[in-house]
Amino acid sequence: MSIEQQIEELRAELSWCDDAAERRQIEAELRAAEKQWRRGNRAGRGGREARPA
Repeated sequence: MSIEQQIEELRAELSWCDDAAERRQIEAELRAAEKQWRRGNRAGRGGREARPA
């Protein structure tokens, strides 16, 4: 699974989750995945930062 797919799935999961503890876990995973995505994009784009769609 690509990092972009993982981010999309985490966002979808977060949109319907109503358990506070589970939301915190998903949010933490989403932040980590977005950080990983940004790190990969900076390396591939000469330092320019972008956000996944």
